[in-house]
Amino acid sequence: MNLSLFHMDVGALGKISGFDEAKISYKKRLLSMGITPNTPFKVTRIAPMGDPIEIKIKDYRLSLRKEEAKTIMVEEIEP
Repeated sequence: MNLSLFHMDVGALGKISGFDEAKISYKKRLLSMGITPNTPFKVTRIAPMGDPIEIKIKDYRLSLRKEEAKTIMVEEIEP
């Protein structure tokens, strides 16, 4: 089931499935940060107001703004 990264909880595992093309204007920047299809990640932290969201991807931690997280489509993986 595809959902946006914004809707995942802390500790959840997933893999990037793509981008919501209708909402994205910075796809190239996200791709350069390692947000590429089929890449596994883990949600490590979410700020109290939901912005930013920190994920662990490709051996580093990446903080994303709420609007960026809403455009990244993911598949949740069971631990």
